[in-house]
Amino acid sequence: MISKIKGFRKIFVLSAIATLFVYFNQFAFADSDEEHRTTESHHETKEEKFNAGELIIGHITDEHGWHIAGNLSLPLPVILYSSEKGLSVFLSSKFDHGHKTYNGYMLHNRHIVAVNEQESVDALSATINEELTAQTWDLSITKNVFSIFITMGLMAWIFISAARMYARNQGSAPKGIQSFVEPLIIFVRDDIAKSSIGEKKYQKYLPFLLTSFFFIWFSNLLGLIPILPGGANVTGNIAVALTLATIVFIITTVSGNANYWKHILAMPGVPVGVLALLTPIEIIGVFLKPFVLMIRLFANIMAGHIIALSFFSLIFIFAEMNTGLGFGVSILSIAFTVFMGALELLVAFLQAYVFTLLAAMYFGAAVEEHHHDDHH
Repeated sequence: MISKIKGFRKIFVLSAIATLFVYFNQFAFADSDEEHRTTESHHETKEEKFNAGELIIGHITDEHGWHIAGNLSLPLPVILYSSEKGLSVFLSSKFDHGHKTYNGYMLHNRHIVAVNEQESVDALSATINEELTAQTWDLSITKNVFSIFITMGLMAWIFISAARMYARNQGSAPKGIQSFVEPLIIFVRDDIAKSSIGEKKYQKYLPFLLTSFFFIWFSNLLGLIPILPGGANVTGNIAVALTLATIVFIITTVSGNANYWKHILAMPGVPVGVLALLTPIEIIGVFLKPFVLMIRLFANIMAGHIIALSFFSLIFIFAEMNTGLGFGVSILSIAFTVFMGALELLVAFLQAYVFTLLAAMYFGAAVEEHHHDDHH
């Protein structure tokens, strides 16, 4: 027991150090970006004040490049298509961090828009072509998309490696990566799939439940690290959460049996007058359940990043008032940031568990058979 406690303390200390490293790097990078924007602005004589809102939004939203350090970033592929210009493929570095246009496009508020100029010019002098922008399809590999590919590759490597080890060491105790994967798979199978869907039908849904659980968990963990290969706010992006919730909605709707739809459209034993009120509510609930699933995942992950960054922003806000005051506030801010960082490790797993559990419960309700009550 003592050795376990010591081991837990080591993990907590390492997590605290890692969290400090993460957020110090985030603000060091942000400070460099802020300085770069200040020198490029028209107000060269007056340094811009620290903007906590702009900084936080910049860290939680998607972008067309992967920031590494200072002015160094990894350019990502920009893939655009419009009926007028056709297909355009180039690296995001052509935009020079939003300072230049390229091939008739430029970055504006972290989105790619079409401009009237065809040549590479200063973005400040370019004018946006609203009509052409509305006709342009942005299929770019953004930071979140690239992070999804990384998560997919990580999952494929882990599970293929574990499967090969099972094939080579049949009948032997799990070891290595098997020891990591097997308890989690059994946990999802027994405590989520079987308990929510039932012994007879859970196997049909287990592949999706395992995929969603590990995808959300790995994405959340990678999102706590601001440097490659992490730092993207994947599940905190409402488009990703919406996609996952939509898949759950489609599976639930397609899997629904006669008993499921009967209880939604015309619940047995309920008077017709009550059904006029109850049925619309049940139909709304069909769409409300995946909507809540989406908001729960999106809001919790987004809020965790915002709270941690907000605590750390206090250092720079008070430092602008007085340097000594900034140092004094930093002690409290760092303590809260370490606490939030450790809490985020728990939330990363918890949100993956809650999403998978609720999805399994929806599937279970859709395939549940009608139970005839015995009347004596």
